[in-house]
Amino acid sequence: MNERRKSDRPVVPEKSPNKTVPEADAEGMEGRGLAKGNPVEQNTSRTQHRQDVSSALERVRQAAIKDRKLKFTTLLHHVYNPEMLRAAYWSTKRQAAPGIDGQTWKAYGENLEANLQDLSARLKRGAYRAKPVRRVYIPKTDGRLRPLGVPVLEDKIVQRAAAQVLSAVCEPDFLGFSYGFRPGRSPHSALDALYAGLLTKKVNWVLDADIRGFFDAIDHGWLVRFLEHRIADKRVVHLIQKWLKAGVLEDGERIRSEGGTPQGGSISPLLANVYLHYVFDLWVQQWRKRNATGDMIVVRFADDFIVGFEHGSDAERFLGELVERFRQFALELHPDKTRLIEFGQYAARNRKRNSRGKPETFDFLGFTHVCGKKRNGRFTVLRRTMRKRMQAKLRSVKEELRRRMHRPVPEVGQWLHSVVEGHMRYYAVPMNTRAVAAFRFHVVWHWWRALKRRSQKRRMTWERMKRLVDHWMPAIRVCHPYPLYRLGVITQGRSPVR
Repeated sequence: MNERRKSDRPVVPEKSPNKTVPEADAEGMEGRGLAKGNPVEQNTSRTQHRQDVSSALERVRQAAIKDRKLKFTTLLHHVYNPEMLRAAYWSTKRQAAPGIDGQTWKAYGENLEANLQDLSARLKRGAYRAKPVRRVYIPKTDGRLRPLGVPVLEDKIVQRAAAQVLSAVCEPDFLGFSYGFRPGRSPHSALDALYAGLLTKKVNWVLDADIRGFFDAIDHGWLVRFLEHRIADKRVVHLIQKWLKAGVLEDGERIRSEGGTPQGGSISPLLANVYLHYVFDLWVQQWRKRNATGDMIVVRFADDFIVGFEHGSDAERFLGELVERFRQFALELHPDKTRLIEFGQYAARNRKRNSRGKPETFDFLGFTHVCGKKRNGRFTVLRRTMRKRMQAKLRSVKEELRRRMHRPVPEVGQWLHSVVEGHMRYYAVPMNTRAVAAFRFHVVWHWWRALKRRSQKRRMTWERMKRLVDHWMPAIRVCHPYPLYRLGVITQGRSPVR
């Protein structure tokens, strides 16, 4: 494979120290020039297995790690590889709603090999065409509707395959405080990092920020320029532009997309991370080094991010410059969801001294963060289930119980078990079991009322209900260790917020 470098391109800052990526060289890696006399062939055979695909992507990743200025000139053959497409097909959701063509996962799989071969051939010769996404709306916790795009199945497959390839190229460049939609990272990784930063750094002010309509505001021109920092394969860039320009179909009318990425596409989260990596992450890393006069922490998950400061003057100056920075790239902070608050181990003392009441709280990834104290009187951060999230989930449980009112009790009990268990696995963090127990109690109460309405002949007593609860409802337990303990194992003492 050929490689191309541009000496006048800005140098990407060094990777965050908490990235646990091996720096070993790889033989025959993507980006290395071919030996004299070797034919230009893709580095995997047509009869390769899934392990060969993983090996090829690993070579791409190792090449990206070794040379941060390397531009990859031949990547499309990884995308249209039948094994890659097959793996992408099997990783898509089987029960997902179909796109505008009505093609379902099951129907496509009835003639899977022929369909994948045809799709691979169209990608190879440039005949593949992206179709508009079907626009649907899903309710949000605040009562508003969130637009969601439903691509056709073939677009999902190709997007998932392309995302795998692009992730191997872009992932080594992403910084340590970026946690959203990245392999090996989860919302709890970001929550743990935030908790550790608030407790171990001198944080007295917190900027709770949200980007207004981020996925709809992404500028296509800037996004392509950011991708071209690493990707010199014009065919891959053109493939991404096809999805960006495909538009949406709403009420039978096709709406062309002048900006943004459709939420629901498999590649949208990766493109969002690329965009914010260049617009926000690299900029905030340089700002911290050059302008911060005290401690400063950053945690970003997709378009939601928290920035902590030791000094209020740093926080105010950062917010003003961030607004201007975003304006240059067609982004805007949401005025109602962006707040600068006093928060930290000295916030309660300072606010009490100035008669300003208790410290304010902020929400992040489903939890309300509160300044609290341990039993020994030392400062800690309490993480409580967001009230709006719990209320919205209980409303949906109540509505679903009405629809399942006359279903067999074991069937409903098994479903409610999965609901409570799923809620607990996310929200059962240390010092939040009371909120989880409250959720379980309200689910049981709604179930009891639904069972009482089933028939007027036989009353559902609480004794009978208790037996059902003991059999079907899981016992409350803490599902996550303390963040400092888990981060000590994962990062081995390195900062998770730098």
